[in-house]
Amino acid sequence: MKADPAVQRQMLELAKVDAELSRTDHRRRTLPELAEITDIEKKLRDLKDSLVAVQTSISDLDREITRQEREIESVRSREDRDRKLLESGTVAAKQMADIEHELHTLERRQAALEDDLLEQMERREALELDGKRNGAEVDQAEKALAEAVTRRDEAFADLDTTLARRQQDRAGLLPKFPDELISLYERVRARGGIGAALLRSRRCGACQLDVDRNAVAAIKSSPADAIIQCENCSAILVRTVESGL
Repeated sequence: MKADPAVQRQMLELAKVDAELSRTDHRRRTLPELAEITDIEKKLRDLKDSLVAVQTSISDLDREITRQEREIESVRSREDRDRKLLESGTVAAKQMADIEHELHTLERRQAALEDDLLEQMERREALELDGKRNGAEVDQAEKALAEAVTRRDEAFADLDTTLARRQQDRAGLLPKFPDELISLYERVRARGGIGAALLRSRRCGACQLDVDRNAVAAIKSSPADAIIQCENCSAILVRTVESGL
């Protein structure tokens, strides 16, 4: 394969543009904000799950508190009824003893219910504090997420501008090269290598390995328009006065 030396030198500009495109694309895929957003989103999900669990527990406690309050009210109503009967003076002695026994039982029941109710209300108060703390943490995480998303989007905008410019530069360079030369260049890049590099001081600018003596001799004897490739990485070697040949 052959190409005018001036065209070969322009391959260096194409390789430079492609290198910047690769760096920019890599940076876009590895922005610190992306990992930060992922971490915050996970933390936010966990916080929201905790908040929902607290709210569910409060709701369950509210139902239990309401039930106990109704039961206490029922016990009090029965106590009031029994006291009125005792105060009326119309009940027989045996019935009075039964009523007094029932009153003592109701008083113990009321005391137990009120103790339990107090415990439930204290638990609710503690859960409410947990809910407020979790809510504040959710707000804080949402704020941090919004800030990280803003930074990511700003970085994306800058990187996308760079990508668009370099892609435009690349599109302007491609018509300058023969199809066969571009195909070779792209095949080398497809294998993960650098398509073209300067041969400087007998060293490949792509893999940074020295070219051996036999290869140097072969390169020296090759016509200026011959396409030379690195034996180590297959990059197209562009010869200039810096090549040391």
